[in-house]
Amino acid sequence: MNHLMPCEAEPDTAESDLPGALPSGLRAELINFRRDLHMHPELGNREFRTTAAVKARLEKAGLRPRTLTMGTGLICDIGPDIDTGTGAWAGAGRPMLALRADLDALPIPDTKTVPYRSTVPKMAHACGHDVHTTAVLGAGLVLAELAERALLPRPVRLIFQPAEEVLPGGALDAIEFGALDGVGRIIAVHCDPKVEVGRLGLRPGPITSACDRLEVSLDGPGGHTARPHFTTDLVTAAARVAIDVPALLARRVDARSGLAVTWGRLEAGHACNVIPQHAELSGTVRCLDLNAWRDAPDLVHAAIDEVATMHRAKSEINYVRGVPPVVNDPEVTGLLRRAMVARRGTFAVEDTEQSLGGEDFSWYLERVPGAMARLGVRPVGDTTRRDLHCGDFDVDEGAIQVAVELFTAAALLDGGRM
Repeated sequence: MNHLMPCEAEPDTAESDLPGALPSGLRAELINFRRDLHMHPELGNREFRTTAAVKARLEKAGLRPRTLTMGTGLICDIGPDIDTGTGAWAGAGRPMLALRADLDALPIPDTKTVPYRSTVPKMAHACGHDVHTTAVLGAGLVLAELAERALLPRPVRLIFQPAEEVLPGGALDAIEFGALDGVGRIIAVHCDPKVEVGRLGLRPGPITSACDRLEVSLDGPGGHTARPHFTTDLVTAAARVAIDVPALLARRVDARSGLAVTWGRLEAGHACNVIPQHAELSGTVRCLDLNAWRDAPDLVHAAIDEVATMHRAKSEINYVRGVPPVVNDPEVTGLLRRAMVARRGTFAVEDTEQSLGGEDFSWYLERVPGAMARLGVRPVGDTTRRDLHCGDFDVDEGAIQVAVELFTAAALLDGGRM
């Protein structure tokens, strides 16, 4: 989709003369770049082609990107205080502003009928990471040109991280590599199909939830369905765990924390007249509150054990820590607001709600202040309901220009140019 941009309110601040608008030629190139990524999706920690494509374009612009240790993902520094030999931040001057993108796709078939449909079976960019990657790349190219003209007041780091969809997230690998060394603030966008293209959703404080993975095994003596009193009825035990554990937690945790266990899989048995000896459940634990998330493993363990014991089942629990909530720093959220207003006017910014989705951008915010915004990608006037992680997910590609110009404005305003 490449729709015309909606009518925009005139920027209504003194910052409306900021440089860093996206040239039309680069806009067309970036749309083609995004479509190429969309046609060749790669799963987490396997984004070799995607990494190579981003690296090649940055090097073509005279930049020196550095590939992460595992071979996927890269970082690239731009502007003052960058060592011309290594391309890395030299440690002088003000800390950097980081722009973050994620590279990976999802194991979902692409069901769209478009020329840039995925060419990889059962794989698709169904979460907009191709847009995030393209937008940070485009911002980097524009900022590099501004740096050559001495118009970039502070260095900027581009972070293209792998494996956002793989718990506990590729952000941790990027951080271990040194992605936050010298970084003072970090910003990102995430595609939102509920928000119209040309608009940005902002929220100070928590904007996503924590997300963990939960796997439960139940065991006990099985037998004939004619004699359930001689067995541990694991089908009933599994059903009660599925129903009663969320109910117990709802009464043991402050309701405002939003702690929720949701099951995605329940398997037990193979024959209609045999009570099985083994059952399995798996699902997610989501939580809106950071403190409640820290207590969640113990609470969930206790509730599962209690229900399983009541039904004479032996439980084994694998609780996999995922990601904490993304908690936006109010000051950095304000920077994104100023940047969007400078580019598109006051009415291009809207408040957004906290989501129960998880995002490993939260790991960066455990270390430096930052903020994530919701990037509108819904075509103007389109009433079709689409969601992330669905095979028909697509975007209005005008959102790429919006994101690029948001990032460049934020970099200039954060540097105190005005």
